[in-house]
Amino acid sequence: MLVPKRINYLAPMLASVAIVLLLLSGYFSLPSISTSSSTPAPLFATALDTVGSRERSPFTSLLSAFAAWDDAVGCPRLRAKLEAVGPGANATAAFASITGGAGWSGSGRCEDLRARHVGVLVKGWTWIPDALDGVYTCRCGVSCIWSKSTAAVDRPDALLFEGATPPQQRLKGLPLRVYLDLEATRKPTGFEDIFIGYHANDDVQVTYAGKSFHMSRSYHVSTEKRNDALIYWSSSRCLPHRDKLAKDFLSLVPHHSFGKCLNNVGGPDMALSMYPVCSTNDNGKPHWWDHLHCAMSHYKFVLAIENTKTESYVTEKLFYALEAGSVPIYFGAPNVWDFIPPNSIIDASRFSSLDKLSAYVKTLANDPVAYAEYHAWRRCGVLGNFGRSREMSLDTLPCRLCELVSKKGGRSADAL
Repeated sequence: MLVPKRINYLAPMLASVAIVLLLLSGYFSLPSISTSSSTPAPLFATALDTVGSRERSPFTSLLSAFAAWDDAVGCPRLRAKLEAVGPGANATAAFASITGGAGWSGSGRCEDLRARHVGVLVKGWTWIPDALDGVYTCRCGVSCIWSKSTAAVDRPDALLFEGATPPQQRLKGLPLRVYLDLEATRKPTGFEDIFIGYHANDDVQVTYAGKSFHMSRSYHVSTEKRNDALIYWSSSRCLPHRDKLAKDFLSLVPHHSFGKCLNNVGGPDMALSMYPVCSTNDNGKPHWWDHLHCAMSHYKFVLAIENTKTESYVTEKLFYALEAGSVPIYFGAPNVWDFIPPNSIIDASRFSSLDKLSAYVKTLANDPVAYAEYHAWRRCGVLGNFGRSREMSLDTLPCRLCELVSKKGGRSADAL
């Protein structure tokens, strides 16, 4: 009778020892308590962590909201929080995606540059503004002339095309062919030596974050915000899918819709009638885009819906709102945070429904402290990925392109 008892006693002991050995060897992987939550709790709460917790206050003065946020949170506290949390999960992706392009190296050696003077002649139609024309002093002493005029660039090292296809062949001694396409469906022609697009995989990357193509529009930014209409929206290219999304969302929130699509203000040219302060008092007839920023600056929020939702395609629709001192409600690129300041937009993708998004917007509109935190990035100097995005904007394209043309040898480059 003793033998069976001894066997029954030893078997579980041996099994326990085996399990312990397996655990120590790492065969089984048990979850760690410290990683049980996928989203770490903030070290301390700021205004955006407590939206709606304060007494409802339908404010109109942006400066008063700033003062309230300064008292409740303040820049030192916000900076400490952002530094403690770190640059975020998207930081690595951001620096990988905003590089200046596959063919350009911001840390390249001066010895790699073969031509000390580069001329770029812009050919045909392009949306690139005339204000970009000029003479630039670039890295390593490279001078760069960018112009649409052959009087300025009569022997160009590169020809830039946008609305037209580059020549199918290039012989040595002729200018390099450059093709630019910043549309969502960007596609090289196959006949260019350098391709410029909005994605890091392109030879030269360009973001919409600069000032070049809208530098004249921020002549007036209102410090007063409306309470009766919370959202500004303007679109004159009526795409069915975008219009439906806008209509479904805007039906839930008080708004003003300018432009031709879903207009509810009495016509596409009503902005100056509603906001005389936006008049520039020039002699010419004003266009709606001349007072775009001024008009939207009177609203707490601006609806920004991209024509196409695709990676890295973050356009002026978002950056206009940031420049105008409003908070964008953004529908678009899944990696939008790679291009913008922290806590600067309402990312619609983080809401499970339009009802929840609209409820958040209406609550935020009555919480001046939380609303002001969406503006803290510019007041506290917390640019985050936006600083890098601006470095890769259209503003810096002339020098970056000229440096790449220099690296390739300009007109002396081998025919491809």
